[in-house]
Amino acid sequence: MMAVWIQAQQLQGDALHQMQSLYGQHFPIEVRHYLSQWIESQLWDAIDLENPQEEFKAKRLLDSLIQELQNKAEHQVGEDGFLLKIKLGHYANQLKSTYDRCPLELVRCIKHILYTEQRLIREATNSSSPVGGMMDSMSQKYQQINQAFEELRLLTQDTENDLRKLQHNQEYFIIQYQESLRIQAQLSSLATLPPSDRQLREPALLSKRATVEAWLTREANTLQKYRLDLAEKHQKTLQLLRKQQTIILDDELIQWKRRQQLAGNGGPPEGGLDILQSWCEKLAETIWQNRQQIRRAEHLRQQLPIPGPIEELLNELNSTITDIISALVTSTFIIEKQPPQVLKTQTKFAATVRLLVGGKLNVHMNPPQVKATIISEQQAKALLKNENTRNESSGEILNNNCVMEYHQTTGTLSAHFRNMSLKRIKRSDRRGAESVTEEKFTILFESQFSVGSNELVFQVKTLSLPVVVIVHGSQDNNATATVLWDNAFAEAGRVPFLVPDKVLWPQLCEAINMKYKAEVQSNRGLSEENLVFLAQKAFSSSSNNPDDYRSMTMTWSQFNRESLPGRNFTFWQWFDGVMELTKKHLKPHWNDGAILGFVNKQQAQDMLMSKPNGTFLLRFSDSEIGGITIAWVAENPNKAGERMVWNLMPYTTKDFSIRSLADRISDLNHLLFLYPDRPKDEVFSKYYTPPLSKAVDGYVKPQIKQVVPDFATANPDPVSGNPTYMDQGASPAPVNHSHPYSMYSAIADPVLDGDGDFDLDDTMDVARHVEELLRRPVESQWGGQQS
Repeated sequence: MMAVWIQAQQLQGDALHQMQSLYGQHFPIEVRHYLSQWIESQLWDAIDLENPQEEFKAKRLLDSLIQELQNKAEHQVGEDGFLLKIKLGHYANQLKSTYDRCPLELVRCIKHILYTEQRLIREATNSSSPVGGMMDSMSQKYQQINQAFEELRLLTQDTENDLRKLQHNQEYFIIQYQESLRIQAQLSSLATLPPSDRQLREPALLSKRATVEAWLTREANTLQKYRLDLAEKHQKTLQLLRKQQTIILDDELIQWKRRQQLAGNGGPPEGGLDILQSWCEKLAETIWQNRQQIRRAEHLRQQLPIPGPIEELLNELNSTITDIISALVTSTFIIEKQPPQVLKTQTKFAATVRLLVGGKLNVHMNPPQVKATIISEQQAKALLKNENTRNESSGEILNNNCVMEYHQTTGTLSAHFRNMSLKRIKRSDRRGAESVTEEKFTILFESQFSVGSNELVFQVKTLSLPVVVIVHGSQDNNATATVLWDNAFAEAGRVPFLVPDKVLWPQLCEAINMKYKAEVQSNRGLSEENLVFLAQKAFSSSSNNPDDYRSMTMTWSQFNRESLPGRNFTFWQWFDGVMELTKKHLKPHWNDGAILGFVNKQQAQDMLMSKPNGTFLLRFSDSEIGGITIAWVAENPNKAGERMVWNLMPYTTKDFSIRSLADRISDLNHLLFLYPDRPKDEVFSKYYTPPLSKAVDGYVKPQIKQVVPDFATANPDPVSGNPTYMDQGASPAPVNHSHPYSMYSAIADPVLDGDGDFDLDDTMDVARHVEELLRRPVESQWGGQQS
């Protein structure tokens, strides 16, 4: 892959200008050039800028950067090399002086530079590489926005030229008007002269006055026309400004917020705000230039009042431009980093608020303070209706005030709340069956600041995504369900925080698949077969046809209020248990495709009965939250020639904290092939725990091994050094052929549960007993060394 810097040097036009503007005294372009390879090879993204504890990593990078610069300087030779050596040495000292006390700012600066360069390269590549005769839609959209900005720039330049021309003409008009007053004064003074002198001088003055007054009349009409033409041009500019602002704020920014919301469900990252900020800054700059022009036009009108409609027009323009800038400022006060949507009381949390136009409007010259408050859903509704909420809150947040900081290297103005904590929460009266984990709150961020030498004062507010407050970790999974449903199905512009009570099954599939991939951190999502299994579970259906579920709807109650038939847990609670188990203990096996998972007991039997003995598969337990079981086909030990499918009692997180899945599979010698036909060692051996070392200081280190009764001696492991383990026999009943999918009779068995599954706890108790025996010193067992 071609280095970013090599591609950046090939940029042209506006893109090249944007790239060059990234550099300055804060980070010289020469440093980027001579250390390009080193800069691009560092893990800048691995440093969390919001975590002060990461400062030591940033300091290490700063020191390395300075060392690299000094090394580069030392290796310069010749006349040109001498000058470069001095320059690079100077830059090394300059960077050390600038960032030694704030190394995280260096990281912020370089991350911003690299991100912007990559964006500019991507845009340039897309615009020059038509696909099927059409440019990439994103690039095309950006091009349209940039074209509109160019049109606005030309319009603003045109009105600036017209305004200067108007001012010049008006100044000349005033000079001529003063001349007419001087002539009039001269005519008035003739009355004191003798008649003969008056008659001699008066005609010339009268003629001159008539000429000047005629010119003033014509010029007054011309000035009035200039003013009206200028006002019409400003109307056109403001019209285009409104349109451009609507595209950026109501389309692009809203889409970014939607991506941010879906990222809360595990969707792709919402992306940086640099492009949006650059657009908003261009809007702010253009709006402010036009506002100043309109104010200057009003000043010219007041300086030389000429009767006509211009006064009303200018008032209207001034009102419109103020509305436009108000909308821009209030809409660009956004939450860059959302607070956690499942919020536990007495737990530290963070959030970041950013004003996209703060730098351009010089708000940072008097840094505003931002306050965070938690409010209820009802209070949020009242706030959006502009009802007086009397500064009510629904709880107390500690460390809820923060001053906005301006980062000169990136041009961002933001407030980083790093140590907030929800001390207490005041809950409202809940509706019907609603539980505390269905109650939604939001964090309100508000601030006040002025722009333009206190010409305009803004009170800005923004609401976080809905949060669910919990007081105990046991509430987390139900709270997550509320957040998942809200993030997935919230509609733009909704009343806080309304969501549909039911959604189409394919919509829900998209949401839970997104969540699953994010939680398990896997590119392997839920297959169509997995989703059919989930649909069967959700709707108590037996159909294997995906089309049968496409038009079906699932209600919130079915999702996480009502228990599944015959169970004491909901659909979501079961699914969340699967995610948690996979995330904590099964991730590599899921990624390898070793876990089928979403298969019921009947399907497992159908799949295994056609395979050789010793074939097994892994499926998630139907009857237990967060459980996975091994199903395998083998001979019935009690009846020669009869084959059966067996199911182990489900493993849970508790079991895997004792011994991993791979080691458990290794322990069970009767398991030979992972379905359909892969030798188990080929799949799992890379995850086996290495053999234990020899005895140390007279002790043998114990090891737990799993045993399944009646299968413990199958294919015994001859390798010496394996710990001894005890067998416990089992007496499973043969398949009752009148009920082909019920493998076990009603006869009680001490090792099997009610569903015919092995109870692994009993066998593990035996193993633990062996472990206790092995803990004793070698001396007491074999007469070895002193302990």
